[in-house]
Amino acid sequence: MVTKNQIKLVVSLKQKKYRSQHGLFVVEGEKVVNELLKAGVRPFKIFVDDADKVQKFREAEMVPKKDLKQMSSLTHPNGILGVFYMIEGEGNLNPDWVVVLDSVRDPGNLGTIIRLCDWFGIKYLVCSKDTVDCYNPKVLQATMGSIARVNIAYVDLEEYLGKTNLPVYGAYMDGESVYSSDLAEKGILVMGNEANGISDEVGKFIAKRISIPQFGSLSTESLNVATATAILLSEIRRG
Repeated sequence: MVTKNQIKLVVSLKQKKYRSQHGLFVVEGEKVVNELLKAGVRPFKIFVDDADKVQKFREAEMVPKKDLKQMSSLTHPNGILGVFYMIEGEGNLNPDWVVVLDSVRDPGNLGTIIRLCDWFGIKYLVCSKDTVDCYNPKVLQATMGSIARVNIAYVDLEEYLGKTNLPVYGAYMDGESVYSSDLAEKGILVMGNEANGISDEVGKFIAKRISIPQFGSLSTESLNVATATAILLSEIRRG
């Protein structure tokens, strides 16, 4: 039986400071919980609201629907909620490409970019310290479990980019078309903030500005950052 203290703990994990304090995060949905378990992410507790789901998850504990609703971040809980220990990144990676995010604030965008990194085999995602937390519940829902396969670090971008030996490419509206750019075999792709793009401070480290050419109406200001990341990664992998 779930206790009041367990409910209180899970509810507190909706806030970043308590996730950091306890080293725990919450995901909801059978697919995401399954993906994390398959990837070897260590579960703390898995709560379900019916006996059939208990059979599917050895670690599961059945709780009343009202308690699961209280713990859930969803308007309509889907019957399974997993609490996991935070993921430790792999050390000594030698990545071919790295994606760097400069102040990406929207949880859906970050979650989609994590999923894109997984799809395109990008093992290392570097985020500015003011980028949205990767353990935010909305980010986790959007990753669909891909967070278990992408190493994510929050760092001082100026310090990180100042030390790298890889060529640094930045996504800009006025850059050279990615379709005609000669891209290196290994490099760093920097994507900027949804409203303001790449900051001037980070822009100092960009060796080459690249862009996605516009073919349609000039009234469209720019592409969504996750959409732009998908197109650029596709071109990078196309080689």
